[in-house]
Amino acid sequence: MRIAISGTYSSGKTLTSYALAHYVGIPRTRARTMRELLPEAVPGKTLEQCTAAELVQLIVRRHVDRAVHESRFEGSFISDGSSLQEWIYGAVRVIVGINPNDSVHLSELESVERTADIRVFDAVMEQLGIAFKQHVKQTYDVFVHLPNELALAADGHRPVNERFRSMADERLLEVAAELGIPAHVVGGTVEERLVEIARLFDLPALMSPEEAIAKAQAEYEALDMRTESDRASVIVR
Repeated sequence: MRIAISGTYSSGKTLTSYALAHYVGIPRTRARTMRELLPEAVPGKTLEQCTAAELVQLIVRRHVDRAVHESRFEGSFISDGSSLQEWIYGAVRVIVGINPNDSVHLSELESVERTADIRVFDAVMEQLGIAFKQHVKQTYDVFVHLPNELALAADGHRPVNERFRSMADERLLEVAAELGIPAHVVGGTVEERLVEIARLFDLPALMSPEEAIAKAQAEYEALDMRTESDRASVIVR
């Protein structure tokens, strides 16, 4: 079974995917995050400083990185997110702007001005969506969708707000339905998520949820959590 852990920013995908891999013994794919890609793709910039063209580069880079890692598995795997996320994070920016925090003053029904740059970005996102949807439909058997129920991590890495998160969360479920991929919404604590996911797919638990989470937290804490600017300064030296 090929499982994608779905959800918007700060929904707990990474920790849940690490823990689930330990809990049920299904391998987890390893694709680089935007944070890891930024220093080599756009050195010295944070995500919120990227132009529309640079965002397209990052979206394509992460999709390719995902596809390469996914292709190495012949059987079951657990994916931290899917290429739908990168595409939807881009597509939503057509409404909220390249840096969503610049449009927080707009109402729920308003969108940013459709400048020439935004129109080109919209057209590019539409075409990327065709390819990304085809890849996702061929790659995953099921989505486990983590609802937008946690606070946004205040780490300075995510140039998003609650409107952006809500729009992306809704769109992820809409596209999963459009593609005919079953999507199970699983909320609660990480422990509750693990137990429910194992129950949904009749997967045997290889250890207690607490043990799986402890292993996952150790792996998560080993990730490079520096800001993009700090990482880039090391690469430049």
